[in-house]
Amino acid sequence: MDSSSSSTSIAAVSEKQKKMSHVEAKGFVDEMRVVAMKMHTKDQAKEGEKESNEQEPEGQPLSKWEPSIEGYLKFLVDSKLVFDTLEKIVENPHFTEYAEFRNTRLERSERLAKDLVGLKEKYRAIPEPSTHGINYAQYLKEISENDTQAFMCHFYNIYFAHSAGGRMIGRKVAEKLLNKEVLEFYKWDGDLSQLLQNVRDKLNNIAQSWTREEKNHCLEETEKSFKFSGDILRLILS
Repeated sequence: MDSSSSSTSIAAVSEKQKKMSHVEAKGFVDEMRVVAMKMHTKDQAKEGEKESNEQEPEGQPLSKWEPSIEGYLKFLVDSKLVFDTLEKIVENPHFTEYAEFRNTRLERSERLAKDLVGLKEKYRAIPEPSTHGINYAQYLKEISENDTQAFMCHFYNIYFAHSAGGRMIGRKVAEKLLNKEVLEFYKWDGDLSQLLQNVRDKLNNIAQSWTREEKNHCLEETEKSFKFSGDILRLILS
């Protein structure tokens, strides 16, 4: 390797280290966000790195989605089970850290319950949770009792994804199926950006006591979080 190539490589490594140090300096939640964004395609987020796959319905642009009311009801039922589980875990925490996330005003379970009552009146019987929702809820219970870092990864990704991409999906589905009606699932009391910031601050404070290995373990759980959530999201198009 000549000296110019060596200098270029060293500069690249140095720049990467600077970027990572900058992210860490801003707080661990920013590291979580960076990893989560990489799980998106370029169409979904500018930081996305996954290849688009239009053979998979959820890999298509939202404008091409063809949701069904049956599928959407399945999605809402499974989502309620997952949010029920998260809220019960923080209400009766196995680890004291979880209690910090009570009453964040991001809670969705009660609102989903109202939505499902209204949709039952308008459409048809509400389905039972699918294996996707049941499996995810069970997994969340298990890791909440023995793996704090993994649980917090799922907690973060579930609530923050719903507040961002979840809202866009909700608007698109409402346009196609609900005569543009906005469900309670997509409404929050108060300034949503401030509610999210409050949770970021709590997560950053908790992560300060984690080792680098524990932080990495949390980040590594992101892919599994997206897999579980993706299985439930896919129900909309079933």
